[in-house]
Amino acid sequence: MDEPFEPRVALASLSGASDAAWARRVEEHVGAAILGGIAIDEGSRSAARRMVERDREEFLPADPLAFVDAQLGALDDAGLRAGFNVRSATLAPLREAAAVCADRGAIVEINAHCRQAEMCAAGCGETLLRDAHRLCEQVETASDTGATVSVKLRAEVPGVDLADVARWVGAAGADVLHVDAMDAEKVVGRVAGATDAFVIANNGVRGGETAREYLALGANAVSVGRASDRSELLKRVRRATEAWFAGGSDEPGTPARDDRTEGIEP
Repeated sequence: MDEPFEPRVALASLSGASDAAWARRVEEHVGAAILGGIAIDEGSRSAARRMVERDREEFLPADPLAFVDAQLGALDDAGLRAGFNVRSATLAPLREAAAVCADRGAIVEINAHCRQAEMCAAGCGETLLRDAHRLCEQVETASDTGATVSVKLRAEVPGVDLADVARWVGAAGADVLHVDAMDAEKVVGRVAGATDAFVIANNGVRGGETAREYLALGANAVSVGRASDRSELLKRVRRATEAWFAGGSDEPGTPARDDRTEGIEP
């Protein structure tokens, strides 16, 4: 398994808010920033417009692919790995967006996460979790461009076993699985045990303790979303992850651990 970024702390996309300027403000604390999400095909853009009408924030540039390219270009000299979270029900726009990310050395992140009714009705977001064949097609399409492919997943979707999804999309070519654990943290361990992909754990990371909990479950990295503008919090998370992978601890007086997963249920 490759390590797509260091330090192993990412900024998770926040729809309509996560742009290059957002990443720049805290770039010294993280190894990656996933911009977006952005709707890139006709159906998802129509859904995004309806969401804006009910006061949701969304990126709705006239040319979404040009926007992706410009935003990634603004991070070319940043000290982090950039990525873009994209929503599409169709393959052609996804292929184009993935090619832009590949050209920029960025991660393309397929959104199988959004639970907004409009996006689900358009065949995007968590709808893809219930249709693994379509999700795998999207992964294969993006992977064929040479881009590093991430899939943003959500726990606690009725009828969906994320460990099964992880196996399928990993086999289809996903390099990274970005798991929103919701209130089911142990799902991160099940996903990590089901795939060789790089697993990023998301949801409620607010400092060293929560970061270590996810890493102990088998995550390779953690991400911070709503608190991503809090530099002091990001410093603590970075310190904890760096100490973890060095085999030590960021907590004074705490000895290094030889077996970081001892006693953890897979």
